[in-house]
Amino acid sequence: MNLSNKKEFVEQLKVRLAETQISILVDYKGLDVEAMTQLRSELRKEGVQLEVMKNTLLTMACEGTDTALMKDSFKGPNALATCKDDPVAPARVLVKFAEDNDMLEIKAGTMNGKLISVDEIKALAKMPSREVLLAQLLSAMNGVPTAMVRVLGGVPRAFLTVCNAIGEQKEAA
Repeated sequence: MNLSNKKEFVEQLKVRLAETQISILVDYKGLDVEAMTQLRSELRKEGVQLEVMKNTLLTMACEGTDTALMKDSFKGPNALATCKDDPVAPARVLVKFAEDNDMLEIKAGTMNGKLISVDEIKALAKMPSREVLLAQLLSAMNGVPTAMVRVLGGVPRAFLTVCNAIGEQKEAA
């Protein structure tokens, strides 16, 4: 890569890092091409970009972004996973892949202006997806009016039951 290509790459990466909700730094040392291709494919399905780059270029690109909080971890071969839509998706894919492949090591991450540890990334991976959380919220919101209708409908129903019982009692007498 010549100097102008490097500058262009750094600018594009800086724009992408400014837009992301989450970035996760991983050490891919020891993964073969087939495993890296599989990892990239799984991440791409979730809308996550994985970029392998030199630490100097990453350091220049992350200036003024949340990713700069991870500068201390920019040692050795690194790949950076970024996602601007769903912060759970990259964590879920990377944690699952790291469990299956011992060679992938999750180093650190940033989310919403905070540095997150490996344990926090693993906890984030266990969270349900955005769609599932929205469905749960909608279910809870729908449950309140439904319960209220049942309660309000119970009073007339009970009154009718009492009236019918009195009517049957008078007919029998």
